[in-house]
Amino acid sequence: MGFRIFTILSYQGVAVTVGWHVYELTRDPWMLGLVGLAEVLPYFCVAPFAGYLVDHLPRRRLGAFAASCLAITPLLLVAIAAGWTSAGVWAIYAAIALTGCVRAFLGPVYNALFARVLPREQYVRGASLGSIVFQAGLVTGPAIGGFLVGWGGKPVAYAVAAVFATFAAAAMLRMNVSEPAPQLQRAPIFASIAEGARFVFGHQVLLGALALDMFAVMFGGAISLAPAFIQEILHYGPEGLGILRGAPALGAVAIGVWLARHPLDRNAGRILLASVVGFGLCMIGFGLSRVFWLSACFLLLSGVCDGVSVVVRSTIMQLATPDDMRGRVSSINGLFVGSSNEIGAFYAGSMARLLGLVPAVVLGGCVTMGVAAVTAWRAPRLRRLCFSELK
Repeated sequence: MGFRIFTILSYQGVAVTVGWHVYELTRDPWMLGLVGLAEVLPYFCVAPFAGYLVDHLPRRRLGAFAASCLAITPLLLVAIAAGWTSAGVWAIYAAIALTGCVRAFLGPVYNALFARVLPREQYVRGASLGSIVFQAGLVTGPAIGGFLVGWGGKPVAYAVAAVFATFAAAAMLRMNVSEPAPQLQRAPIFASIAEGARFVFGHQVLLGALALDMFAVMFGGAISLAPAFIQEILHYGPEGLGILRGAPALGAVAIGVWLARHPLDRNAGRILLASVVGFGLCMIGFGLSRVFWLSACFLLLSGVCDGVSVVVRSTIMQLATPDDMRGRVSSINGLFVGSSNEIGAFYAGSMARLLGLVPAVVLGGCVTMGVAAVTAWRAPRLRRLCFSELK
């Protein structure tokens, strides 16, 4: 959990600072979308191989190495923000591309070690606790980043993010956990990756949950436009940006605490679909709001809905995946879900340039509700899911 929260604090601190930095330089919401694209393209290229390495190399040392590499991006951005180099906005995108490569390892390492720490009967409750820690990082990371930008400037915010990544590496090295014995006969790398892909695409419940989350976040991810909303519509400073970026995670923490005490089982599939519909409605409300605190409330409620989705999807993945395939399946999960935020940021930025900020967000919320309806129709086993069926 220490590894997870410090990597999230580092990544989110960089994300909120880069958003402010890029919009300050360009005043163009489409350029905010390019931040997501700069991260997701290398992520897509590296993720399948990252899953293979997690399944075949010592996971703890691999996680510590990835966290150490995560510190490089904010250090590069310190140099850019402090004026030590004449590089412009494209150098920022290049630094973010490195983060995309590193992030491909973080999720698979965490998910693989999660299954080594907890017994199987505790996966449902453990997924809720893991979501609390994850979302706590999403709350405090943007808030810290926004505060540091307003108080000490962008170089200070980037430097603190590098410190958080260093703490994550130390937490991973200090963890005492058993790891599976190395495989004496390893399948060829591409055959091994294809085996993981066949497992996911042949499992209707797992595939349906991943696809639902991916498309919902992709089309409903208005949060990437928060810097533009803050400056053009809500008229707040960087502290307000930190509040907006942290509000969804605060809602997710609240629902995570409740789900840890009241684990889901019956009607888990229907609850998942309803939460995605609620997420779309919250995005519509956020897009139409002109009052800062009302916008923050809509984002808070969207986090409640997204928190339910995260817990259900994480539990499905942990219960349905064999231990020797966790790295590869988690990487595929990352391709579906981890990259959807960045693709959604590019989509939102492009639609904002074509339609304007408000129409782009409202349209995304409507599409999200449509995605939930199509998933309910095309994946009946997911719609009728109870977790006891997977145990």
